[in-house]
Amino acid sequence: MLYQLLYNLHLQTDILGWLNVFRYIPFRAISAMLTSMFLCFALYPWFIARMRRRNIGQSVRNDGPDTHFVKSGTPTMGGSLILFATVFSTVLWSNLSNQFVWLVLAITVGYGLIGFIDDYLKIRYSDSKGMPGKYKLLFQVLIAGVIFLYVFLDNGLPAQWLEMRNRLALPFVAFINSPAEAMNAPFYATLELPPWLYIIFATFVVVAMSNAINLTDGLDGLAIGPVMINASTFLILAYMSGLVLFGINIAEYLKIPSIPMASELVIFCAAVFGAGVGFLWYNTFPAQVFMGDVGSLSLGGSIGMVAVLTKNEFLSVIVGGIFVLEAVSVITQVLSFKLIGKRVFRMAPIHHHFELKGWPEPKIIVRFWIISIMLALVALGSLKLR
Repeated sequence: MLYQLLYNLHLQTDILGWLNVFRYIPFRAISAMLTSMFLCFALYPWFIARMRRRNIGQSVRNDGPDTHFVKSGTPTMGGSLILFATVFSTVLWSNLSNQFVWLVLAITVGYGLIGFIDDYLKIRYSDSKGMPGKYKLLFQVLIAGVIFLYVFLDNGLPAQWLEMRNRLALPFVAFINSPAEAMNAPFYATLELPPWLYIIFATFVVVAMSNAINLTDGLDGLAIGPVMINASTFLILAYMSGLVLFGINIAEYLKIPSIPMASELVIFCAAVFGAGVGFLWYNTFPAQVFMGDVGSLSLGGSIGMVAVLTKNEFLSVIVGGIFVLEAVSVITQVLSFKLIGKRVFRMAPIHHHFELKGWPEPKIIVRFWIISIMLALVALGSLKLR
């Protein structure tokens, strides 16, 4: 919004020439990060106090670790402020003529609404189950499916994006943006799916990431740390995909998808990181507030959407390796118990397995953060190995 209001003013008079700074993505990204961060710092004390006065707190699952019962009653739905700070900062500092910004915001708000209803039902009926899983999954698939249908039906998007919207980039393998590049690339591989199949695949990526982060959100600060690491990693990937430096297209140089529109997603990723810092201040062990599904579902959906729009669907498996591990541990546990009647882990998701093995909660959290940082570095390292 400020981009439209203030950047155009510098064109009208030399006195306001300094407003040219709004054209630079790094400036607006830093501004969005600081805006969302300080919004969270300012609003969380009020939010926590209000939730406590109304006795609105977390309902702990009965089959969880015994150490979690002390967390019962801790204010929840803290993700609603992450959602507000992220959306507000993105709208404030982004170029709102960029359709990618609206696509990501649509997923974020839509999934946040699903999470809000789920959290409300948990609080209303003092039951940790909330909305039945099949309905949550159905609404997630519907929202993502409709958005990706729009992506394929709207031919008003830039031609460069239309040419590659159903192509897939492979990690560590050169991505060819044009036939001319193929002559200079010793090895490359690009998968191209039929539109209907890509819509299904992209929907799966978004829904899977959303639910994976939801499963990870089980310890104080466990989910938000890797979310911030993912957001900062995709910030770099989005910036590189649209950066032209000294006349050199950096994406083509690095052999990654060249998507100029994706650069504006840097502001969104920065806003997520800033809101994450503000939330972590109050969510760090022992937590004063929990994220709730309103936060985990919306953040997961947004990260999945950024991965799709920047053509990093497969790379997101590496960047979000912690989330993948948590989801796979649950799937493995369920299948093992149904097929052979035995459990692979003491409890799933896997962070509860380590809890029951006697690991202190802060140790699990920090070690998962460290692994997430390592995976992010591997993903960024793939930029020079193509």
